[in-house]
Amino acid sequence: MTQAVLVIHGGAGAISRAKATPAVTHEYQSALRETLERGSRILEEGGSALDAVAEAVRLLEECALFNAGHGAVFTSEGRHELDASIMDGKTLRSGAVANVTLLRNPVLAARAVMERSPHAFFAGPGADAFGRDAGLECVDPSFFSTDARRSQLLRVQATGEATIVLDHDGQSLAENPGTAVSPLDEGRKLGTVGAVALDLHGNLAAATSTGGLTNKRPGRVGDTPLIGAGCYASNATCAVSATGTGEAFMRLVAAYDVSARMAYQGSPLDEAAGCVVFEKLPAIGGAGGLIAVDALGNISLPFNTEGMYRGYRRLGQPACVAIHRDS
Repeated sequence: MTQAVLVIHGGAGAISRAKATPAVTHEYQSALRETLERGSRILEEGGSALDAVAEAVRLLEECALFNAGHGAVFTSEGRHELDASIMDGKTLRSGAVANVTLLRNPVLAARAVMERSPHAFFAGPGADAFGRDAGLECVDPSFFSTDARRSQLLRVQATGEATIVLDHDGQSLAENPGTAVSPLDEGRKLGTVGAVALDLHGNLAAATSTGGLTNKRPGRVGDTPLIGAGCYASNATCAVSATGTGEAFMRLVAAYDVSARMAYQGSPLDEAAGCVVFEKLPAIGGAGGLIAVDALGNISLPFNTEGMYRGYRRLGQPACVAIHRDS
């Protein structure tokens, strides 16, 4: 019988555990654990891997702790531009949206593109319009904003400490002395969220979503909505969701590279994923990680940063979550 499993991530980044309070660390762990419990319930009931990853990412988009949906970072113009993608390993169908500004859950928009249009990718106002026409919930852009994210942007712009702060970004630049900070250094955080799953029917799926980069130039798009770069799934090999320096993942077509190494070299999942994360990415200055599951239910969660918000749950077993390298 297929060993169904759901795997999620909330972004990779640098260590700051010395500043993180137990309460804040627990908050992140609880958010990951709840997402796994609710997402894997779909698999337990015989639902599809596609349904499970869409729901898991939707839940992460609703959580202000992570840089996707509500709690997304700001562009240099003080606005939000969100990206997402999803892929069905059974059919190789995919959908993606980039630079959406009104759709509450970009991952649901990506799925709508896959299932309700002959196209695979919509961007900007066209993506918002497609989602609205598909009946998806639209919100005022202020829905995505939080005071912490706005403070991050203002501090970065005022100090000139960075032209762009990596995704999920810069909370450490905005904090007051003595204020509890997140378990990873938000000033060096690669903030994407994602999920991969194998269902009881033997099908794989992957989904990825992000709010982008703090203080990014409007219109910039990273790897998250690009099939093969930040997201990929094929029943023949594996499902992958990535988090990291987007431009490097794009140049390597990193998510697909994991699958290709399995298909063409016969590499096992962990070897293929490890090669991409520990060899290929560092060679071009790339930082981050990925989560992956293969058709047999093997999982891999490699990252070349000090930590990565991550977790998995196999059916019938408790959820396992971790943040730092040795946790």
